[in-house]
Amino acid sequence: MSIVQRSSLQAIPAYKQGATPGTDEKAFKLSSNENPFPPLASVTAGIAAELGTINQYPNAAAPELVGVLAERLGVEPETIALGAGSVEVAGQLIHATTNPGDEVLFAWRSFEAYPILTHVAGATPVMVPLDSAGAHDLEAMAEAITERTSLVFICNPNNPTGTIVDTAAVDAFMARVPAHVLVVIDEAYLHFNTSADTAIGMDFFRRYPNIAVLHTFSKAYGLAGMRIGYAVAPAAVAANLRKTAVPFGVSALAQRAALLSLEHEAELQTRIDELVAAREALLGTLRANGIATTESQANFIWLSTGEDTMRVDAALREAGIWARPFPGDGIRVSIGSAEANAIIAATLTSVLAEAPAHV
Repeated sequence: MSIVQRSSLQAIPAYKQGATPGTDEKAFKLSSNENPFPPLASVTAGIAAELGTINQYPNAAAPELVGVLAERLGVEPETIALGAGSVEVAGQLIHATTNPGDEVLFAWRSFEAYPILTHVAGATPVMVPLDSAGAHDLEAMAEAITERTSLVFICNPNNPTGTIVDTAAVDAFMARVPAHVLVVIDEAYLHFNTSADTAIGMDFFRRYPNIAVLHTFSKAYGLAGMRIGYAVAPAAVAANLRKTAVPFGVSALAQRAALLSLEHEAELQTRIDELVAAREALLGTLRANGIATTESQANFIWLSTGEDTMRVDAALREAGIWARPFPGDGIRVSIGSAEANAIIAATLTSVLAEAPAHV
């Protein structure tokens, strides 16, 4: 007799992690938008000092970290909820706001985990196509809201296209969103976003009662392996996020690493500035060689290679670059070291001269 299992899981794909080159020392893993810099020495030293206490459970409330975040963001501590990366907090948000059959609305293509997390929660994903520039079509998203919509994700900058939504567009969108629908602005790549017109999640949180904001320590702070992120949400929503969170999901080591990173943001900003400069240099080189690219405000670039995607990805792998292909759509390539970025530019210039990417 077979073990009884949840039948609906058969239709839900597992999250696909960015491919890794394994033991090939000459290859560059640029498939997961990781920070190419090593951890700050102060962070690793601080974590090492905590290793003697890993036999103990962490403080699930994380009062020190929550207190620092609340002070920096100018919010009450009860509006902050932690999780094992912002993806886990995104799952908390879906579980906290939806009943079976309710709808979760988001642009597509966007973060791969959104539809998976929605299905797992028993809700229904509603995917609204990006516009021709690879950006959120907020007007179409507003039209797609129904009486069953409970939650909306706006990924800004969008993963995997790197595009942004501007303040005026989000204001116009919010004017059409029913008051009971929670709108989540997912800002995993906030620190790399230098657009003067971009919507800022915390500004909207202060102006609207049905906004939540997602932040992570995985990208700019370089703590992807520690798994820590958080939401800023209305207090009642944040309280339910804590109910849906895995108990002790954020380790004491992760809490300590986040605190130390916040203490050394000036040093981290130097790295962020370098990555942004490298992104702009790579985009500039590609465009100078006649390759169309989407404007990116994240720590990656996007190429709309369409049906040519797997051929281009194969050429990148042959050159030692492991990117993230989305068959039939395009390729996302994280910004890496100077050596890696030079290989990306040379390879794409060569392979796309035959079949230029389109935006």
